[in-house]
Amino acid sequence: MVERSDIRVVRCGGSKVNLRPPIISTDSRFVLCASGDLVKVYSTRTEEWLHSLQGHTNQVTGIALNPANHLQVYSCSADGTVKLWDFIDGILIKTFIIGYPLFAIYVSEKHEGVLFLHVSMATDSKNECFQLVAVHPPKSAEQEVEAKEMSVVSSHISSNPSCTAFGRGGEYIAFARRLQLNVYFFRKQKTCSFSLKATDKKGAKNAFTCIACHPTDDCIATGHEDGKIRLWRNFIHKKEYTYSTQHWHHNAVNTLCFTPEGTHLLSGGIESVLVQWQYGAGNRKEFLPRLGGSILHISASSDGQLFCTSHSDNSKSLSFKCLFLPMLFMLSGDAVLTDLMIDPRSIALVLNGKPGHLQFYSLLRDKHLYNLDIVQQEYIYEAGLDQFEVVKAAFDIKGSWLATVEERGQKSSDLEFFLKLWAFDERTQSFVLNTTITAAHTDRIISMCFSSSEETTMLVTTAEDGQFKAWCQGADADTQQDQNFWSCDFVGSYHNLKPTNCSFSADSSLLAVSFQEVITIWSPETWEMLTTLCQPPGVIRDLCFGRLSCSKYLLGTTTRNLLCCWNLLTCALEWSSSVEVSKLQPDPLSENVAAFSYQSKHTDLFVFKPSEPRPLFTNKNVCSEKVHRAVFVPREEPLNNCDESSQWLNRSQLYFLTQNMDLLTFSTATEEDRMLSSSKQLVIDDSVAVTPFYLLLGKHRQQQQKLNTQSHPAADKPQQPQGSVTIKELLHTPAHVLPAASVLCSMFVNSLLISNTGVQEEMDSEKEEEDSEEEMEACDSQQELRVQGSVDEVTLKLSKAQERELKRVRKTDFSWMAGLIDSKP
Repeated sequence: MVERSDIRVVRCGGSKVNLRPPIISTDSRFVLCASGDLVKVYSTRTEEWLHSLQGHTNQVTGIALNPANHLQVYSCSADGTVKLWDFIDGILIKTFIIGYPLFAIYVSEKHEGVLFLHVSMATDSKNECFQLVAVHPPKSAEQEVEAKEMSVVSSHISSNPSCTAFGRGGEYIAFARRLQLNVYFFRKQKTCSFSLKATDKKGAKNAFTCIACHPTDDCIATGHEDGKIRLWRNFIHKKEYTYSTQHWHHNAVNTLCFTPEGTHLLSGGIESVLVQWQYGAGNRKEFLPRLGGSILHISASSDGQLFCTSHSDNSKSLSFKCLFLPMLFMLSGDAVLTDLMIDPRSIALVLNGKPGHLQFYSLLRDKHLYNLDIVQQEYIYEAGLDQFEVVKAAFDIKGSWLATVEERGQKSSDLEFFLKLWAFDERTQSFVLNTTITAAHTDRIISMCFSSSEETTMLVTTAEDGQFKAWCQGADADTQQDQNFWSCDFVGSYHNLKPTNCSFSADSSLLAVSFQEVITIWSPETWEMLTTLCQPPGVIRDLCFGRLSCSKYLLGTTTRNLLCCWNLLTCALEWSSSVEVSKLQPDPLSENVAAFSYQSKHTDLFVFKPSEPRPLFTNKNVCSEKVHRAVFVPREEPLNNCDESSQWLNRSQLYFLTQNMDLLTFSTATEEDRMLSSSKQLVIDDSVAVTPFYLLLGKHRQQQQKLNTQSHPAADKPQQPQGSVTIKELLHTPAHVLPAASVLCSMFVNSLLISNTGVQEEMDSEKEEEDSEEEMEACDSQQELRVQGSVDEVTLKLSKAQERELKRVRKTDFSWMAGLIDSKP
C-alpha cells in the first residue's frame, strides 16, 4: 500500500455556524459567521457564500468588527491566536499570539487598541475557571507578533460568552455567573455585585443565562432559566438598584440583544420565536414566529434595519424589521439520521434539515436550496416533547421516486412510524406525496433500498419484526388496471432472524438481505431464495454489490471488524481482511469501493476493487472522528490526464460528513491546476484586470483587431496621451502610500489637459489647409471656365471656404435691425 500526496482532504461545506453570534457589517452588506476553523462571509442581498477567512488551526470561537476600521474584523480561536482580517478581500493583516486557548472576543469603542478576551486559566478540567483579560496588541510591522502585555479584568466569569456584555460604549462591563450579576466600572475600577435567590416563591429558576446592555441608558437586561427577563437600573448606586420583570418565554431565555438606537429589546429561546420588546413601554411586544430551530443568538445591524438569528439546527435567518427573509441554511447541527444521498436530477446533497424536513443542499455553491416537508405537521418547540423525525430516506436511480420513513417515540414503547412514497412532479419541479403506508411493518424499519434497474421500480424494506418486504406499483384488484400507488408485493423472512441490511445488484437481478450473521440471496422475479452465504462470526453491518466488471462480488462488514468479499459465481468467500470499517461506500460509476476505518482515534481511507484485496489508494488520518456518512457524487465532466493514484476520482467525487458536521471531500492536483488556469484567464497582464463584460466580448474584439491589422498592416498605432502613465500609476498604487487627495487633484487634472502650444500649432495648420484649398479651388474653376468657353454660360460653384462663410452668415442674428427700422419716423 502506497500513500500518495497529490490528493488532499479539503473542507467544502458544513461546520457549525451557531457556536457564536454572527456579526453584520457596518454597511449591512455582509454577514460573518464562525464556522469550524474558518470565518465565512455571506452576502445579505443574495444569501450567497462569498469566501472564507482561512488561517486558524483550531475552532474559531469569536469574531468582532474592528472599531477603528469597519472593513476589518478580529477573530479568536482555540489555537491561542487573534487574527485581524480585511474581510471584504479575504486578506490576513496581522496575527497576535496570545498563548492560551481563547473562547470569545469583545471590543469597545472607548478602549481603542485593546482586545478583551475570554480565557480559560484552569488546569483541572472538572473545575474550569474562566477569566476576562485585556490585551494590548503591540504595533509592529511583522506579520506575526506575540502579545505579552495582558491584564486581568475579572476572574471567575461564566463559561458562557453570552453572559458578558459592554455597556454605554465601554464605560462598564457586566458579567453574570449562576445567581450573581457583577458590573465593573472602568473609570472607578470598582465592581458592584447583585445576587438572586435560587428560587422564588413560585419555584422558578433564577440562574442567569444571557445578558445585554442598553447602548445609551444605564440599563442591563438579563435572561433567566425560567424564561423571565429582568431590566436592572440604578446599579451605579449599589444600595438603590431596582429591576423590573418581563415574562413571555416558557423556558430558558437563550439570547438578548438591544437595537443600536435602544428602542427595542430582542429575545429568543426554544420556542423559535423572535420577540421584540418595546423599551420603556412595559410588556408591549411583537413576534416573528416559526424561524426554524430554537434561537441561540441574535445580532442587529448598525442601522437597526436588519436582524440575524442563529438557531440550534445550525441555520441562520435574516429579518428586515418584521419581514422574514429566506434563510442562510447550512448542514443540520443535530444528529443526521438519514444517510448522505444525491438527488439524481439536481445532483444536490440530501439529508436531514429542519425538524421533520429533508434539505437539498448545493455542493457547488455551499448553499441550501430548499426544504421538503416530510412530516407535514407543525413542529412544537417544547423540551421533552416527542415528535416525528425523518429517520430513513432513499431515491430511485432516476430520481422519480423518493421513499421516507418518519418515527415518533424512539425512546418509548409506543413507537409510531410511517412509510411514505413521493413522486416527482414535473410541473412543480418538486416531490409530491403519493402513498402513505401506516402499517408497513409491526416494528421499526432498519434499512431500505430501491432497485438499480431503470426499467422496473421496486422498494425493499427490512424491519426488526424479522421480515423484509418488497413494494411496487401494482394493479388494482377491483378494476384490474395499473395504478400509480404502491402496495406490498412480497414478504420474506429467514429462520425468525432479524434482518440488518439489504442491497440490489447492479442489474437488479439479485437481492441480498442479511439476517444477523447470514446473507440470503433472492431472485426479485420469482422471489425464490437462491442461496445463503455464511461467514465468520459477527453481525452484518454494511452490505453492497460490486459494479461493472466486479458485479459478481458481494461485500460486507461485520461487528467483529471483518471486511469480507464473496464470489457469487462460486458462492464462496473470496477474501477477508481484519479491519474496523465504519462506512463502506461503493462508487455507482466505477468498480471502486471506499472504506473508512477508525482506529487509534483517527479515520483512514482505503479505496479498492472487490476483485483485488490490495487497495488502490490509502489516506491515513483523514480526520480525527468516526465517519458514518459518505457518498460518491457523479462529475459533470470526467477528469483527464490525472495521476495514476487519483484514477478512482475520475468519474465521481467522494464526500463524507464528520461528527462535527464538517463536509469534507478529496481534491486532486488536476482539479487544482484547472482552477488555477481558469483564474489566470481573468487577467490580461500583471496590472490590468478583466471584467465579466470583457469575457463576453473579448473574442469578438480580438477577431476585429486581427481584421484591422490585416487590412492596414502599415498603420501606425496611435500614441497614448502624455498623462496616461500618471493615471496608470495613480490607479494601481496602494491607497495607504499615496499622498493626500488635495495634492493629487491638480496633478491628475493637469495630466488630462492638452498643452497650449499644441493647440496653437493645430489651429495654424488648419488655417494653412483652408488657404491651400481656396487656391486649388480657384484654379480649378478658372480652368473649367476656359474649357467651356464662356463665363456667362456656366453656373458658378462655391468653394468650401465660401460655403462655410455662407453658413456662418446664415446663423448670424439680425433681429436687432428690426428694432432700428421700427424706431425711424
